[in-house]
Amino acid sequence: MGIRRRWETVGIGAGLVLTFVVLLVLGTVRPDEPGKPVPVGAPSPQAAPGPQGPPAWMRKLNPGEKPPQFVLFSFDGAGSHEHWQRFLPLARSVNAHFSGFLSGIYLLDDSQKADYTGPGHKPGKASIGFGGSPDDVRALIGDLNTAAAQGHEIGTHYNGHFCQGAEPSVGRWSTAQWNNELDQFFGYVDRAGPLGLKIDPKAIRGGRTPCLEGRFDQLFPALAARGMDYDSSQVSDGLAWPALQSGVWEFAMPTVRVPGLGYKKTIMMDYNFWFSLNRAKDEPARAPEFTKIVLDTYEHVYQSAYAGNRAPMVVGNHFNQWSGGAFITATEKFMGEVCGKPDTVCATYSEVIEWMKLQDPKVLDSYRMQPHAQVIAPN
Repeated sequence: MGIRRRWETVGIGAGLVLTFVVLLVLGTVRPDEPGKPVPVGAPSPQAAPGPQGPPAWMRKLNPGEKPPQFVLFSFDGAGSHEHWQRFLPLARSVNAHFSGFLSGIYLLDDSQKADYTGPGHKPGKASIGFGGSPDDVRALIGDLNTAAAQGHEIGTHYNGHFCQGAEPSVGRWSTAQWNNELDQFFGYVDRAGPLGLKIDPKAIRGGRTPCLEGRFDQLFPALAARGMDYDSSQVSDGLAWPALQSGVWEFAMPTVRVPGLGYKKTIMMDYNFWFSLNRAKDEPARAPEFTKIVLDTYEHVYQSAYAGNRAPMVVGNHFNQWSGGAFITATEKFMGEVCGKPDTVCATYSEVIEWMKLQDPKVLDSYRMQPHAQVIAPN
């Protein structure tokens, strides 16, 4: 059964366009709940952890020892103050680290939108919203600072979110256009410094493309030239171990079987679940049903990887309230239950790369050669 791709037209409250290949997802429009005030504030009251040595799992495997089961939670867009405040305390309580892939124009308030010119587009044009009010931007900066202080990773979701249909879309961009987009992204990070942003641009090591689109032979040279070393935009059938492509580690988004949908396959991301469940119709009354199906899928995928090739489990999401918050609730519940399991590490992409560099390459190659972890459908 084919999997489809989804993207947005320009603007908040965007429409959907469907193609025939892969259903993919895009960044969260900000503010996530129009009309609801976003609190202005300092970082989360959770205190940042003090200096510590490396965690016990950050070491070379002993002969015959299995890898930890890594779980990589990530959120595209990463612009919702409410959701940062929801996940930061949860992650701290279960000793989890996660990754927020920031849309750079969320660091521009709405009066500054003309400061962005997407490759091939007019100034001020984007397929998602900008940062909102100056107070909204300051709240986001506080959240990003707190996240970094607590060990979470900030990556890039680039800027304008130009998916297929918003041409020239990222799927057509050249290396020069990707460089232009990244120049602007890092420029917004730099100019947020005087507003209090404490993120070191050199700590932004990778990210995810809008709608998982792009010519990766054009993107990866732009990443590698900046010393960036990972991407999480390509798609694999089941859970696969990361592999180097042109000097960049690829952490593929897995396509998995969904038990609650008769083991139909979908990309393991919130919007893809939503489309597979009801073609992305807003049905808040069905939130408990949807949450159960998605959580059950996560649990089955985890068990398949844990008992199989131990490939890192990439869990892709957005900060959203789609269908009554069904999908973000499933992610919240899964983070709360999985990160405390034995031999399980909820980590960032860069932490997993650091761990892989400690290992015997032949050992990792032996795991890459194993079948991709996949939920098995009953006969």
